[in-house]
Amino acid sequence: MDDDALRSSAGTRLDEAFEAARPSGRLERIFGTRDFFRLWIAQVVSATGDWLGLFAIIALADQLAPEGSKGTAIALVLAARVAPGFFLATAAGVIVDRLNRKRVMVACDVGRALVLVTLPFVDTIVGLVVASFLLELLTMMWQPAKEATVPELVPREKLTAANSLNVTAAYGMFPVAAGTAALLAKAAEAVPDEGWVTNLRLNEEGLAFYVDALTFLVTALIIWRIAIPVRSRKERQATERGSLDLGRAIRELREGWRLVGRNRIVRSVNVGLATAVMGAGMVVVLGARFVDEVIVGREADFHAVLFSLGVGMAVGVASAAALQNRINRLRGFTSALIGAGVVLLAAASVDRLSLMIPLVVLLGMLAGPSYVLGFTLLHENVDNEIRGRVFAALLVLVRLCALIALAVGGVLADLLDGLSDLWWDQEVTVLGAVVELPGSRLTMWIAGVIIVVAGALATLSLRSGAREQGGVASESEATAQ
Repeated sequence: MDDDALRSSAGTRLDEAFEAARPSGRLERIFGTRDFFRLWIAQVVSATGDWLGLFAIIALADQLAPEGSKGTAIALVLAARVAPGFFLATAAGVIVDRLNRKRVMVACDVGRALVLVTLPFVDTIVGLVVASFLLELLTMMWQPAKEATVPELVPREKLTAANSLNVTAAYGMFPVAAGTAALLAKAAEAVPDEGWVTNLRLNEEGLAFYVDALTFLVTALIIWRIAIPVRSRKERQATERGSLDLGRAIRELREGWRLVGRNRIVRSVNVGLATAVMGAGMVVVLGARFVDEVIVGREADFHAVLFSLGVGMAVGVASAAALQNRINRLRGFTSALIGAGVVLLAAASVDRLSLMIPLVVLLGMLAGPSYVLGFTLLHENVDNEIRGRVFAALLVLVRLCALIALAVGGVLADLLDGLSDLWWDQEVTVLGAVVELPGSRLTMWIAGVIIVVAGALATLSLRSGAREQGGVASESEATAQ
């Protein structure tokens, strides 16, 4: 069978599968169109691959880094995933607006798959940083192409629901990917480490990278079969002329910052969410190292911790979405934020996986609602015509804090590791019990304190803002009752 026949056969089978799963009744009311349903499935598959690849990259960086600088190595690799988006996001949007969006998404998916199949053979931190940078560049092109495609596939009245589904696809796959990573770790243990298995690097990380590459190829095939309207040359030229005005985008972003500064509630939510991301970013950087140094567990245990965090976040987000009209959102946001910091402090204080897992689940159950309630407060307190600029400012702030956390977290852990070894020999005795003090634990304690302080400051500022904008406070109080 020739290549064209193979592609035709694969496409036919894919069409038949989607026809069998075609939304009807209630599902059709949710997704609106079959093409958006396909795009959403593609996002689910792609997001699963994104998370799975991220976990594998962190684990590989931990393996490749020399002792004493593991935190720094992981920070460098993760910073390579964050930095391009912070500095080049606007340029990526300009480029995407000039090209065929479907082809951009397919090319980026194939490109990411090609990068991923090389990762099992990378044996230096520099190579891992370069690969991470390339993956992020391709993701930066894919994301705006996808976002710009959604309005072409969904009726205007369905856009809000479509955006909610997109967020669910992006973050809801976190526990699925963590569970998949744990299963792959178990599978790798059963594979004999010899012969062709060794040559293909079919260890835990290698399997994860290969599966990740497969998810992107599947996503590319799904998107290629979607009937996305092709813009005329006149429309593309008009878009190009508008897109070239980068100064206007920067001016609007500055206006967003000014609006954030004038509104106490909006400012408090932005700072609270961004600071929480900084604390959470340190946990991501140091999670594998903490499990290795304190829990003394296997790599599969780190995936179990991530899976528990994802499950907790899913439960927390679902609960907040269901109950947000029955609770005081101002109090709920700050309480969840402070609670998450306190639970993180507790989770970093235990040394057994059986104790850490339930605490991590609780951490996710508190972190998820703080995200949902924070965004709800922003929607309620920002006028529609300026909402985009305010959210753009929030996203820049969040990405900056994530970059700081990824860049500083590992370095800080290495520094504290050396100081702890110098001052306390990495352990102290409290009430007759020996408490280990590696740099990873000390840094996670600092992250917990950062989140608690952010929640406390947000509480004070929100109370002041509620007094200035009595309508919001009254509405929240009435809702709570």
